[in-house]
Amino acid sequence: MNTKNLSIDRSCAMLLLALTALCAAPAAQAHGEKAHADAPKELRLEQKPWGIAAPAKAATRTIEIRMSDRMRYTPDRIEVREGETLRLVHRNRGKLMHEFVLGTAEELAAHAELMKKFPNMEHDEPYMAHVPGGQRAEIVWTFNRPGEFQFACLLPGHFEAGMVGQVIVKPR
Repeated sequence: MNTKNLSIDRSCAMLLLALTALCAAPAAQAHGEKAHADAPKELRLEQKPWGIAAPAKAATRTIEIRMSDRMRYTPDRIEVREGETLRLVHRNRGKLMHEFVLGTAEELAAHAELMKKFPNMEHDEPYMAHVPGGQRAEIVWTFNRPGEFQFACLLPGHFEAGMVGQVIVKPR
């Protein structure tokens, strides 16, 4: 037996074994039935057209937003004063996974289209909450820019079914 061929056979076997292990590993899913990381995450402060994340202690008002498998939010309209920091508590009364994503109408529509093409893409921004059925989540957000913004569930089919709401930020 040629030692060079034996070495190549071992290398191929190792490569095949590594590829098999990778293929057998469970895929990471941003929108599976389990919520994102259970551990506290570091707050990322990035200014967006609709505001910026805030620490929980900065909240001056709490609003509960209920989600349902009828593809609706209650309430579906929120009025805020520019500069106000809200704790938005999301309660999923349904059995399906839902999400709450803040943004402009254009950005949310574009993201919804992207979700159709890549339904398992991972993302976890401070303006998003992923809520499994029967669970709750929250976002603390400072609305420091006046304007009309939206929130939506961007899971494939949910946005198209009308799971959208509006945030009106009134100038000071």
